[in-house]
Amino acid sequence: MQVKDLTTDELKTLIRETVLEVLEDFLPDPDAGMTIKEEFKQELVEIQRRRKSGTRGISAQEAASRLGLG
Repeated sequence: MQVKDLTTDELKTLIRETVLEVLEDFLPDPDAGMTIKEEFKQELVEIQRRRKSGTRGISAQEAASRLGLG
């Protein structure tokens, strides 16, 4: 198959995948080989659980209030 035979969406996907591959080659993962604390891991799991169930986090207004910004 040649580029001229690709649909617009197929071409966009090909370009996107190529760019990601090049970026991965030039920009290694700075967190590779590192570990996270179990407490933080559990927080991430809880966030995923809430998102899957449709529960949202706190509002921007509440976040600002907690940070003393509002």
